[in-house]
Amino acid sequence: MTVQAMLIGLDGATFSVLDPLMQDGVMPFMRSFVAAGVRADLRSVIPALTPPAWTSLVTGRSPGHHGIFDFFCKESPASHRIRLTTSRDVQAETIWSIANRHGLRANVLNFPLMFPPPQVNGYVVPGWMPWKQLRLGCSPAHLFDRLKGLPGFNARELAMDTNLEAKAVEGCQPDEYKEWVDLHIAREQQWLRVVQTLIHEDPCALTAVLFDGVDRVQHLCWRFIDPAYAGEVRAGWEQEVRARCLDYFNQLDGVLAECVRLAGPEATVVMASDHGFGPQRRTFFVNAWLAQQGYLRWAEGNGQHGDGHQELGVGQIARHVYQLDWEHTQAYAPMPSSNGIHIVRASREHPYGVPEARYESLRDELIAGLRHLQDPVSGEPVVSQIWKREEAFAGPYMELAPDLTLELQDGGLVSILASDTLVRPRPQPSGTHRPEGIFIARGPHIRQGVRLSSLSILDVAPLLLYSLHVPIPTDFEGRTPTTAIEPAVLQARPVHTVSPVAITVAEPAQTQTEAALDGESELLIMQRLRALGYAQ
Repeated sequence: MTVQAMLIGLDGATFSVLDPLMQDGVMPFMRSFVAAGVRADLRSVIPALTPPAWTSLVTGRSPGHHGIFDFFCKESPASHRIRLTTSRDVQAETIWSIANRHGLRANVLNFPLMFPPPQVNGYVVPGWMPWKQLRLGCSPAHLFDRLKGLPGFNARELAMDTNLEAKAVEGCQPDEYKEWVDLHIAREQQWLRVVQTLIHEDPCALTAVLFDGVDRVQHLCWRFIDPAYAGEVRAGWEQEVRARCLDYFNQLDGVLAECVRLAGPEATVVMASDHGFGPQRRTFFVNAWLAQQGYLRWAEGNGQHGDGHQELGVGQIARHVYQLDWEHTQAYAPMPSSNGIHIVRASREHPYGVPEARYESLRDELIAGLRHLQDPVSGEPVVSQIWKREEAFAGPYMELAPDLTLELQDGGLVSILASDTLVRPRPQPSGTHRPEGIFIARGPHIRQGVRLSSLSILDVAPLLLYSLHVPIPTDFEGRTPTTAIEPAVLQARPVHTVSPVAITVAEPAQTQTEAALDGESELLIMQRLRALGYAQ
């Protein structure tokens, strides 16, 4: 078996960074790859966040249909208790499960929500995995020992290590910025060795590998990377950090060149990102605003006043149910990463919640108030767009979604911490997500040198299945981007669709999740989320 299709995920990649790097010779291979294929902006889902976006990319379904909205999830639609999201929460078929059903094997490397490892005919090494549990996440069971024998194998670099990940949490000293970048240079090389080993020894028809250093380096080092801030990088140590960031992208370029070489000339290779990137200049304390407006009340002694600098761990997020006065709380944001506001509906557990007759008017009140909120320094609106859940998340799992989802004017993430200041400028801009990611494809049936109109992230899965000669389920919400395919090829082999197969996805069980992820592992994941600005 040879590789027929390769998906190279570049977490957080954006053309606003990559185009200057290609033009300046930092990424010569990517420049040649783009010239020999097609490119397009790739619109992410709402919210433009790693778990729902990558899940949409590999399922062709929107969050309301696959059930993933955040790094965290409710225990049930009516519950206000939350936990970390796992693979058991993905309620849709993936491109690798569909490929398996058609007799094709797959490598799935470093993607989120792959733990506990789902049944895949091929190989799985999960992403977002504490290194001490990496053995449990690898599938088949012997895979970890096989990888452990590779020259230079380092599980701490490949997965997550507390000491390495924690450095970025409270900001870095000058030398620590460079160490952070070096870590991700080493990590991408580790993943490349895994790809090399699996393709050399046992190639699968589909290889999907995610390089996440782009996202993580940009989060911490945005002002050293974004060309718009180049004039502000003056100090000697700042110039050294920028040089090290450029070295990361240059070495990543070599990693990509080797992956494409391994795939071979007959494979279709798709490079895509889950979202783009841009600067965040302020912090909006959404729960503080809700409290000021009378929609939220802290329980006695739990955050009535704050400076917005408290540490936020997974335990504290889980315990928010004890930190709010539920008799006087109508709306709250339990998680910072999804920019979502949840409304407390009246129920047996919450008899003081919002009655059904009040629900719509309350949402309208919140929307009106948020739209009028201004940055006290610049006078700009803080919130640029607000979606009701039925507007953003229509589908069978809509009830798990926030009642309102916000997009901030600077593209940033809210803070759920208590604060006496509602909107606070950041001393330095940090990197945060934008809706426009990247799509680049090259292969024997792909057009050359073409810039396409913007595509949806939901369109990637159909193209990969087409490249595998696998029919596309009719319940896919994305559509095969036929403008990327050579007309003669498309005429000879039209897109073939097929009725979806009913699947049974195991219901997530809290006891199973706790058995799979121990307390130390949850803390480590939370430290990474804090380091990247997802938990504040």
